[in-house]
Amino acid sequence: MPSSVIEAEVHQQLRTYLRQQGIPHWPHHLTLARLVARALRLGRSALIQTGSASMCHGRYRLSYLMSVLLWPGPVILVLPDIIQQHLMWVDLPRLRQWIPTYKPIQVGDTWPGDSFTGLLITTPEAWLADRLGPQTRFPTQIPTLIDGIDDLEGWVQQQLTTSLKTPAWDALMLAYPDQHQLIWDIRVQLTHSVFQYPTNPYQCHLLEDRERTLLATLYSELVVESPQPASSQAAMPPAWQQFWQQFWTAHPLLWVSFNRSQGQFCLHCGPTTVAPILAPIWSQQPLVLIGAAFDLEIQAPNYRQRLGLPTELTCLKFSLDRHSEAIRLYVPDHLPMPNTRQFQTALLQEIRQLLTHDTRQGVTIILVSDIPLKGQLGSILASEFGSRVQVDRTCLDDNGILVTDWQFWQHYQTVLPTPHLLIIPTLPIPSLEAPLVAGRVAYYKSQRQDWFRCYLLPMALSTLQRAVAPIRDTQGIVALLDNRVNYRSYGRQVLEALSPAARTTYLETEWLRDSNCSLPG
Repeated sequence: MPSSVIEAEVHQQLRTYLRQQGIPHWPHHLTLARLVARALRLGRSALIQTGSASMCHGRYRLSYLMSVLLWPGPVILVLPDIIQQHLMWVDLPRLRQWIPTYKPIQVGDTWPGDSFTGLLITTPEAWLADRLGPQTRFPTQIPTLIDGIDDLEGWVQQQLTTSLKTPAWDALMLAYPDQHQLIWDIRVQLTHSVFQYPTNPYQCHLLEDRERTLLATLYSELVVESPQPASSQAAMPPAWQQFWQQFWTAHPLLWVSFNRSQGQFCLHCGPTTVAPILAPIWSQQPLVLIGAAFDLEIQAPNYRQRLGLPTELTCLKFSLDRHSEAIRLYVPDHLPMPNTRQFQTALLQEIRQLLTHDTRQGVTIILVSDIPLKGQLGSILASEFGSRVQVDRTCLDDNGILVTDWQFWQHYQTVLPTPHLLIIPTLPIPSLEAPLVAGRVAYYKSQRQDWFRCYLLPMALSTLQRAVAPIRDTQGIVALLDNRVNYRSYGRQVLEALSPAARTTYLETEWLRDSNCSLPG
């Protein structure tokens, strides 16, 4: 098939396939398929937001798979393992039976060879390790589609973060036997210093100047002051080489995590910002970047800035259907602010009221950002509602109540039942008490940037949209109990991120009694 007619062929094949297979409705299938086909044909990169609801079940993936399989040239598809399994066992076998093409498909972490013109499916870890490293496993200029880019920033930071545990210190002493005592002394000093930090719920702490100085001294004595710096550098164990590479960058993020019961610690060093690191790799190949909801605006200016993406991108954001994907949003305006003493008592009373009036059969999920508060809520509610209440568990009763955090819910969305009621005590704004958040905020401040609107708020809105996504399929209820939505300037953006929604400031008991109650408007 000539590449010039790829969009028309993809449109026709996908439309017929969707009709005959009875695929669940998603109104943007054909638009997305044509856009991906066009990007492949022109070699022009694209940035696509599919909408928060579609990300949950990945209905949109049929659209780009059709384009990729009908495209006559080679393609790299970058997907997390959990999505790969669904594609290999469900989506691809069905499409291969339908599409009149014999395009080869392989799964691996290395390009099969120069003559390969098929589809290679790989993981973000493998692709990023090569693009950010030697660039020997994947050739340039091959069109690359990355799905799930809501997590891309985290993938990169994880890829570039080096962690040094106890065995790393042993390896260092073996590599420098003549400096054994120096390494031991600095290790002891670091241990004494970091264990002076107070305990916090996050079990980690940013390194301060005294620890940074000790590490700089260690490097200087082992390498800089060595009679033969080149050979001394070569003797450095690989993990330490990676650590120093990050340590001497302009804005490293250095922290320590603890195992206080065993008296051990682990050093971590990674980038504070990934934009300057990623910027050079985007031009090496045409890219189609697909995510659920990572920016409120179509052009995604904040996301593009954080990831170092170029301006020459075709940007598209699909809207949600206001009739089939609207949620019932309860946002009371009488509760105290979360940072007041009265909040926890009022919050507990509000949650009791919601659970008491809710007579429908189904799961309720309570998302709590604050780690101590999560445990307290779980204990109090368990004493009142019994074994229905679970904390951070995936095995729930048909009428269970799960108290958990945002990370747990995001990770287990695909295996947990869809809740009919989602209770959000506070917005998922990253806490400044979390050491890694504080480190990144300090970086934004040093650059004289609005750290709240450039970092904290976008992260909160993206987390919120993804958490609410499953509720949209059943038009369930979301109770957002954070009064900042009503009285802070950014409240409008929060409500925009949650739209479409039927919003009320008072408790609609009909919603809690009848799951078939129609939405107003």
